[in-house]
Amino acid sequence: MPHAAHSSPGRGIHAPDPQTTNAYLVGGGIASLAAAVFLIRDAHVPASQIHILESSPLSGGSMDGAGSPETGYVLRGGRMLNLSYVCLYDLLESVPSLRDHDVTVLDEIRMFNAVKGNKTHSNARLVVERRRVPGSAEELCDPIIAEVRDYGLSGKERVDLVRMMVEGEDRLGDMKIEDYFDQTFFKTNFWYMWATTFAFQSWHSAVEFRRYLHRFIQEFPRLNTLAGVDRTPYNQYDSIILPITKYLQHQGVDFKYGNIPISYFHLGTYLLESVLHHSFRSALSSTTTDTTVRSLSYGAADHITVEQIHILEAGNTGIIHVHPDNDIVAITLGSMTSSSSLGSNTAAPSLLPPGLTKSSPDGAWALWDSLSRNSNHFGRPLNFSTRVAESHWESFTVTLKTPEFLERLETFSGNKAGTGALVTFRDSNWLMSIVVPHQPHFLDQPDDVQVFWGYGLFPARRGNFVDKPMALCSGADILTELLGHLRFPPDAILASAITIPCSMPYITAQFLTRRPGDRPAVIPHGSTNLAFIGQFVEIPHDVVFTVEYSVRGALMAVTGLMGLDKPVRGVFKGDRDLKVLAKALNCMIEDGPGGLEIDACTEHDPWLSGVNMM
Repeated sequence: MPHAAHSSPGRGIHAPDPQTTNAYLVGGGIASLAAAVFLIRDAHVPASQIHILESSPLSGGSMDGAGSPETGYVLRGGRMLNLSYVCLYDLLESVPSLRDHDVTVLDEIRMFNAVKGNKTHSNARLVVERRRVPGSAEELCDPIIAEVRDYGLSGKERVDLVRMMVEGEDRLGDMKIEDYFDQTFFKTNFWYMWATTFAFQSWHSAVEFRRYLHRFIQEFPRLNTLAGVDRTPYNQYDSIILPITKYLQHQGVDFKYGNIPISYFHLGTYLLESVLHHSFRSALSSTTTDTTVRSLSYGAADHITVEQIHILEAGNTGIIHVHPDNDIVAITLGSMTSSSSLGSNTAAPSLLPPGLTKSSPDGAWALWDSLSRNSNHFGRPLNFSTRVAESHWESFTVTLKTPEFLERLETFSGNKAGTGALVTFRDSNWLMSIVVPHQPHFLDQPDDVQVFWGYGLFPARRGNFVDKPMALCSGADILTELLGHLRFPPDAILASAITIPCSMPYITAQFLTRRPGDRPAVIPHGSTNLAFIGQFVEIPHDVVFTVEYSVRGALMAVTGLMGLDKPVRGVFKGDRDLKVLAKALNCMIEDGPGGLEIDACTEHDPWLSGVNMM
């Protein structure tokens, strides 16, 4: 039976009739797209009664990919995929491929990663500087690849890691990671690899760090190679967002897009039309209404029941009436790519105006701020949106017109494009890392063009080779810094490359220290038809800054509000599997993987391999 006869967890009443339900999904990112798929597949809501309201002109939210060979490609970020992402992989198993409708998106990913030449195994996870002993102490030699089978942890640091894993979240409270460990911990190979794999800073939440230790314990022995990472055939917009969007449009889902707001991302002031990837435009429905959700109105009952959605459409105020007994509303809270700013090959990104760093910076945050004023159960957005100095870093995308850079990098690292995962420059003042994906990385990318992506976790610091902060650097400056770390001759590479930097003030806002109640539950206490989704909701045991978190929240919202008699698949718990736990503990005791053979979670789906799921 698809629907429970009893009342749903989110409702004090009975589950709605899907045939008459209208579902309003605010935000067009992966959370709303996943919710729409689950509403069609699991709840059997007619697609035409599912409405996605997105203020920007395209779907995907932070999972984007844009550009052209002429103007340069742009990726604001990349995401690690892993077979432990059970909700995401369940979603992708329901979406047909763009190329072959008899094949799912998950099939495509599995087939791609099954090819031996596509498997991830980094040979150059950390790169370190060497200094010439004779003569000047400051004269640099060629860089070397660090030996990272040794994680560099002292006995005390290993004990501290284990102790943190058994510590209760209530005991850690709003503690920072740096409050728990000695400063020497943050100079270990383990920290450099963990921090750059997941984008942690020492001042981030100890609770979130603890969750990551549990969530990715299966990755401890292969942290130095990232062999547990799954890749998509192309960038994640082309490989995931575009197929889902096309599938939903084909089903008849109602997309309402807006125009380009200043808070989306911009070159100078607004996103230049020439940067938009052709697939963005082809993915748009015919409904572009400039719709922005401003607030909600509720019924007078003791429960939280949405009855009206207040919108601004084409400059005019309007109201969407929500049937209190049958319709549902799911809102994506906040945005980690809010107020992102693109620079160019010759110009740095625009910095966030100081006045916005202590307020709700745009619609995604302003809506949450507005909602939170109505209930103590709706979270505290200002904890995440007003601490830019703690959440800001910068990425960059390089478009190459000649193969010299990738050829030199392959010779240096021993990895062909697409097999090396992250390369982190340990001595970089910016803590710079790069990722070279399989080529081509975009659907329309010519054979003679290559694309790679990178980031720096400390954009306020001056470079090692370019004497200014990363945040003030043009794309060419950033590529010059990278070439300096690798000692590659710069002139020919710079002349044939386009590097586009992207400043992201809120990119790790979800990692900031927090207290209980700062993030609301997916279905807030007392709600009958309202759910919250995205990266700023509270999902016990799972970890933010993953696609899995957004998809899991969407599934929880649909299951709860629609009263489905179907349990949400549990979070992967490798620490409940003796084989995984033994390998992780051995890695800790031996201070690295050494010659340990790692196979857990690479050959089998975790829910079929005996790994505990709760």
